Amino acid sequence: MRVTTSKSKNSESFYITKGYINDKGTSTSSVIRKLGTLNDLLKDHGPTRDDVMAWAKEEARLETLKYKEEQEHKSIQVTFHADRHLDFEKQTLFRGGYLFPQSVYYALQLDKTCRKLKSRHKFSYDINAVLSDLVYARILEPSSKRSAFKTVSSFLEKPCYELHDVYRALDILGSECDFIQSEVYKNSRLVCRRNDRVLYYDCSNYYFEIEQEDGSKKYGKSKEHRPNPIIQMGLFMDGDAVPLAFSLFPGNTNEQKSLKPLEKTVLEEFGCQRFIYCSDAGLASEDIRAYNHMGERAFIVTQSIKKLPGEDKSWALDKKGFRRVSDNRPADITAVPEDDTNLYYKDAPYTTKRLHQRLIITYSPRYARYQKAIRDGQVERAKKMLESGSTKKNRKNPNDPARFIGTVAATKEGEAANIYSYLDEAKIQSEEQYDGLYAVCTDLLDDEVSEILTVSEGRWQIEECFRIMKTDFSARPVYLRDENRIRAHFLTCFLALLVYRLLEKKLGNRYTCEQILSTLKSMNFAEIQEQGFIPLYERKKITDDLHNACGFRTDYQFITKSQMKNIQKKSKGRE
Repeated sequence: MRVTTSKSKNSESFYITKGYINDKGTSTSSVIRKLGTLNDLLKDHGPTRDDVMAWAKEEARLETLKYKEEQEHKSIQVTFHADRHLDFEKQTLFRGGYLFPQSVYYALQLDKTCRKLKSRHKFSYDINAVLSDLVYARILEPSSKRSAFKTVSSFLEKPCYELHDVYRALDILGSECDFIQSEVYKNSRLVCRRNDRVLYYDCSNYYFEIEQEDGSKKYGKSKEHRPNPIIQMGLFMDGDAVPLAFSLFPGNTNEQKSLKPLEKTVLEEFGCQRFIYCSDAGLASEDIRAYNHMGERAFIVTQSIKKLPGEDKSWALDKKGFRRVSDNRPADITAVPEDDTNLYYKDAPYTTKRLHQRLIITYSPRYARYQKAIRDGQVERAKKMLESGSTKKNRKNPNDPARFIGTVAATKEGEAANIYSYLDEAKIQSEEQYDGLYAVCTDLLDDEVSEILTVSEGRWQIEECFRIMKTDFSARPVYLRDENRIRAHFLTCFLALLVYRLLEKKLGNRYTCEQILSTLKSMNFAEIQEQGFIPLYERKKITDDLHNACGFRTDYQFITKSQMKNIQKKSKGRE
């Protein structure tokens, strides 16, 4: 409701009007109440016109509250006919689960970022509509860009662009990938407190449905052991498992070289100067450690015990000198019971050519039992291989049971050698000595061991990020060929992951990825005779939590069209 006025030669009249969308889909308004002329109103609400206008606006506010209350409590009568067919080719089922990711998307002010893009490029389509729909589709129904366009056509809000606009937008989004990441990080700090004092880094690769190399699509070491060209992705994640930034590099590039360019971007464009770098041993070379020893940065990385120098390795494997992490009491790890659940450690200075570090060795009885169980199973398979005579090794698989099979050549004088296979007990015993042991290196020489280990243990969450992108968001295989469009594809996957993680955070991390995604996918609505919508999903604790977290509700028995438009506005932070 709002106040409007009309002037004639001798007077000015005040009205309260209501705007609405008519049957033809155009905006119009109607007078709800005539308040009177200025001269009459000045008598009771003057002495000035401003006083009258202030009174009139308050009356409009009260009328709005009254209208909303009436709408919330009114009953809707709908008539159905058993002898009447459905309207031909008329959509009646709509998807509404996107509304909740939408509330996060607009909280990140990505619409404003898109407006900046429009000022830098010349295009007529709504790039914000394209980007937002690609993000929602990646979360709800991941597929190709063509299929995504079909998916968003079933949303409550129809796309305002054509399919060809999607591909044009990909070119812009790909070229502005770094800028968008920088903007979204800055805006994310307005949504929640970013735990950027710890940054986790890891790499993964994604395959293409092609056979020939082209551009950054190169043959490399595929983590899924596929014979297709791949592209690699480096990802930074903060201490709360919220993605921070990503970069792409060719599939045949050593992943060690991927870190510095992306970290330089984080340092210069994101403004992150003070943080602890955390990664696994594969991304923790001496050069990377030294790089993160500079400025206000530090590092906590895993260390391969097998690759330690001789003296340090012997110390690490020695069962003496351990303490219990929980209370720092000395412990004999050779005498802990089988069902022990504690964690034990010992630490010592560790000096390399370039750095003074701290080497922490942990021992977990639970981890030791797990490793032994896995190895026992592999030994049994090795015995069966010996019995069958099939002892060929898979050199690409470090966990191949055939590694426990040794060979020896025996000859008689003047005869060719015979090759005999046997179960290599020495190899088994050699692996046993590492059971339950784990190593961490850091340049934080004075910090508590428990705090260092807590940071290191958080690395599983970045692996979870890659799993979500690959499995739940179907980021691969990649079908695009153009380099800019490939970057745009991974940008939408990254933004989808960011939006999902922030939504997960708003829900208090109480639900699994499967629970959240399956709930969002189920939140459909049936349009009833163009009067409004009936929710078709089951109200549960998680749907209540989604509504409370996002600040609107869609779980009424009936939602009028005007109410649904208000819900859509609320999901965009516009009301």
